[in-house]
Amino acid sequence: MKILFITSFAVITQDPAASRRLFIDTLGLPLKHPEGDDYYFSANIAGSKHFGVWPLSQAAEACFGTKDWPSDRPVPQASVEFEVADEDSVASAAEELQSSGYTLLHDVRTEPWGQTIARIQTPEGAIIGISYAPSMHERARGD
Repeated sequence: MKILFITSFAVITQDPAASRRLFIDTLGLPLKHPEGDDYYFSANIAGSKHFGVWPLSQAAEACFGTKDWPSDRPVPQASVEFEVADEDSVASAAEELQSSGYTLLHDVRTEPWGQTIARIQTPEGAIIGISYAPSMHERARGD
């Protein structure tokens, strides 16, 4: 698998309001969110392509299709997504992870915003995604 760059880093929070106070009010990060969504993020922080504050309920929904994180898994504190060259590379990376003994949290899938992703969880609990996000490649080309 060939990783091109870190697509995204997100803190996963069980208390979104407290995390927003730290990252927005205290640190002054320019985090925004879509109307009606508790996921705050920015693509405008120097040195980062995407930084987010991801509610645990949304991480659970993304990985398991339910708002509750499974009690038999470590509760994640962070998510890191690594970018690959294309959708086929995500599938190849997922196969490579599985053949190396890792269990996917979900099958390779394309999200409504166009990102193709597969995720695993580290023994420490971090969510690791292998991603192809077309918008990241458009930005790199200057589209």
